[in-house]
Amino acid sequence: MKRREYDEDDVRVRPGKGSRPRTRIRPAHDDAVEGFVVAVDRGRYTSLVEAAEGGRKKRAKPSRRLVVAMKARELGRKGIIVGDRVALVGDVSGEPDALARIVRVEPRTSMLRRSADDTEDTDGIERPVVANADQLVIVTALAEPPPRPRMIDRILVAAFDADIEPLLCLTKSDLAAPDELLALYEPLGVPHVVVHKGGSLDELRDHVAGKVSVLVGHSGVGKSTLVNALVPDANRAVSHVNAVTGRGRHTSTSAVALELPEGGWIIDTPGVRSFGLAHVSVETVLAAFPDLIEGTVNCPKGCTHRGPDCALDAWAAEGHADPARLDSLRRLLATRDPDPSPE
Repeated sequence: MKRREYDEDDVRVRPGKGSRPRTRIRPAHDDAVEGFVVAVDRGRYTSLVEAAEGGRKKRAKPSRRLVVAMKARELGRKGIIVGDRVALVGDVSGEPDALARIVRVEPRTSMLRRSADDTEDTDGIERPVVANADQLVIVTALAEPPPRPRMIDRILVAAFDADIEPLLCLTKSDLAAPDELLALYEPLGVPHVVVHKGGSLDELRDHVAGKVSVLVGHSGVGKSTLVNALVPDANRAVSHVNAVTGRGRHTSTSAVALELPEGGWIIDTPGVRSFGLAHVSVETVLAAFPDLIEGTVNCPKGCTHRGPDCALDAWAAEGHADPARLDSLRRLLATRDPDPSPE
């Protein structure tokens, strides 16, 4: 008997999906170009790209253009916000109707966040505002509408949480004096700028030059007016304050980054009526007061630093810290958590 000779017809293959596993290896995208996200609109991300035309040639000319892109599927649910540094592939020509893909978001140096607040949103979602900002400019009017220290406190806490330098910008000083409000924040050592309509903005320009600064404040305080003065071709819409409610109308509907003539960026954000801090811990707020941290060693477990058993009272009474600083700490903690549990 001869041994049977097998050929390919003897191999049976079951129909259906193959057994080859799906690879998790993703392309490195070494040819991706770097971009800076300046605007976000309904799933489309506008980025400023600065790349050299002509590859790596010595005489390559720099090309500066705005590129509209979508998020690549491989990024999953990772969010992209104004201020992000990203990597783009595909059609990065910046031509009309061209669409690139964002394939990578670079690590962020900072991220300003706010969470839902009972007075505005009730879904409990934490909302990123901007990424990679160096400075947070808290814009507050001294009149029309009147200043809201509680709002300033909440934004200050958010700045401490994001490790962003705060700057207090007081507008409309021709209508009211800034002394009382400045005295409230003097113990915190927050730098400030006072401006009025038609006045010089040189001091403010010195503070924002060469930095990425995000402007935050409630509606009607003059944010858009400042932006139009700092960036002549910004053309941001300007609102008016309602004489009955004392509130302004939202004119900026989304965050947008605008380049300053002297270098640096201004990120204008929509006016907010609340700034939730549910994501900020007591320890984060306390970290902004290094002169008081040592005094918390003798505090009871779970101390809110606002009750009668808090050791910080004795610490300040013994001269280790300025009582005004302790008052400021407790005011900020009250802003974060209005109703502390009793000790």
